[in-house]
Amino acid sequence: MANSAQARKRARQALKHRALNAAQRSEMRTYIKNTVKAIEAGDKTAAESAYKQVVPALDRMAGKGKIHRNQAARYKSRLNARIRAL
Repeated sequence: MANSAQARKRARQALKHRALNAAQRSEMRTYIKNTVKAIEAGDKTAAESAYKQVVPALDRMAGKGKIHRNQAARYKSRLNARIRAL
């Protein structure tokens, strides 16, 4: 366990950061899941509106370094391709 005051503070900060990161990752996955559900239901308008929500969320996550920018681009590209295939 942390012995110095600095190490104890860093441990507290790590807990807060981990909770925030988990919440933001969960939000991102929810947006992706909603888009995929709309695609699988065959509802193109709902899929497009869900896609418009997921794109800024992915960009935010990539901008903050929570996910790699190529991963965000890959998600966007694959979801967009599936929507266009409808």
